[in-house]
Amino acid sequence: MTERSLRLSRLRRVGAEGRGGKPAESRGAKPRRRGAQPKVVALGGGMGLSASLTALRRITGDLTAVVTVADDGGSSGRLRDELGVLPPGDLRKALAALCGDDDWGQTWARVIQHRFQSQGELHEHAVGNLLIVALWEQLGDHVQALDLVGRLLGAHGRVLPMSAVPLELQALVKGHDPERPEDVDTVRGQANVALTPGEVQSVHLMPNDPPAVPEAVAAVLDADWVVLGPGSWFSSVIPHLLVPELLDALTETKARRVLPLNLAPQPGETEGFSPQRHLEVLGRHAPKLALDVVLADEAAVPDRDSLSDAAKRFGAAVELAPVARTDGTPRHDPELLAAAYDRIFRMHGRIGPWR
Repeated sequence: MTERSLRLSRLRRVGAEGRGGKPAESRGAKPRRRGAQPKVVALGGGMGLSASLTALRRITGDLTAVVTVADDGGSSGRLRDELGVLPPGDLRKALAALCGDDDWGQTWARVIQHRFQSQGELHEHAVGNLLIVALWEQLGDHVQALDLVGRLLGAHGRVLPMSAVPLELQALVKGHDPERPEDVDTVRGQANVALTPGEVQSVHLMPNDPPAVPEAVAAVLDADWVVLGPGSWFSSVIPHLLVPELLDALTETKARRVLPLNLAPQPGETEGFSPQRHLEVLGRHAPKLALDVVLADEAAVPDRDSLSDAAKRFGAAVELAPVARTDGTPRHDPELLAAAYDRIFRMHGRIGPWR
């Protein structure tokens, strides 16, 4: 067994047992009734992950979000620069998405998303960002603090960072400087990568080979389904594949893996991308990754044969379904997306005991 495999095995044990080597049940968590519903792990960041979580919490109560930690803009970037903490913004958005539809859940969702408006230092800081960072400083434990926020909010699932160290996203971009359209430059920072006018060739993380959060690795290995995306392709989806232990878990897990595609290319980051090109760049960053299902909105796929061919390289089938809002905006409808996930889990999963 290689050193990397041994470390993955240790991460599985640490994550499964929880902090202090105690089983989850002994720390006050409800014992899980195995087989009652699918265990789902959703990976991503930003509004794409929020859309996925809002849908998934409608069909399972055993849900874990694994969130990117490379954000360096806005309130998150300021807190990261000033305090040296993980950027809390995408973690906050995931927690808000997991809040229930009752008065308690919706009130707390609004509170943690609230941004101060002032002429001072608090301007544009989100309440949830400050709460999360305060608990990190009080408890000295990223996972324990996020679990505590989740209990306060009555969240329908768990939120974990993919790594416990702040990460910098770097990209090789062709034509980042419009005056040098053929040159390839290194663009640093998630905010800059997301807005580049050039063509992103590849992305990587600094520091190289960052450690994964053990609980995130354990969740992926223990899942029935893993959902990767949707979201900003280079800055929210692909970064998960650049954390070696997390990629190993995604490769070795017995879970089925579904990749929901974005509804439209993202200006700057994936301008002009076809659905199949999203898969091609994913494959370049993780050539050994296998998928089971690629989910796409039927109205967003002009060339179904090309998408099917691209999906087959991952070993995946393509499922087309109406998952977009009907108002014309490129946003997922939670109810339609939930229905698509539910159908995929039933049709492509093992005939699971939750059905």
